[in-house]
Amino acid sequence: MNIKRAYETSEKSDGYRVLVDRLWPCGISKEKAGIDLWLKEVAPSTELRKWFGHDPERWPEFQSKYRTELKNHKDLLEQLKQVEVDHKTMTLVYAARDESRNEAVVLKQVLEGSV
Repeated sequence: MNIKRAYETSEKSDGYRVLVDRLWPCGISKEKAGIDLWLKEVAPSTELRKWFGHDPERWPEFQSKYRTELKNHKDLLEQLKQVEVDHKTMTLVYAARDESRNEAVVLKQVLEGSV
């Protein structure tokens, strides 16, 4: 499983590309994004996204709150796990500028069972 910014060029090696943002990335056409599935329901809630505001100081608490939200979306997590099984390679796509502190990082950890 990979993670990649929506603004990076999609590549064949990305496999099945799943956008995990609640909002479509600004300035990117659907053709250029190369998204196979937009699973906005798995993204952080609007309230959590706005509260976090990509403030690095809020990152630890954001991770905890987002993991709590994900517990209510077990069906979506199972869907993502099945996508990876079906397609062998899956890339979680996000739009945030911060490559180390965004929802795709947390989601990947949850899906891989590393937290």
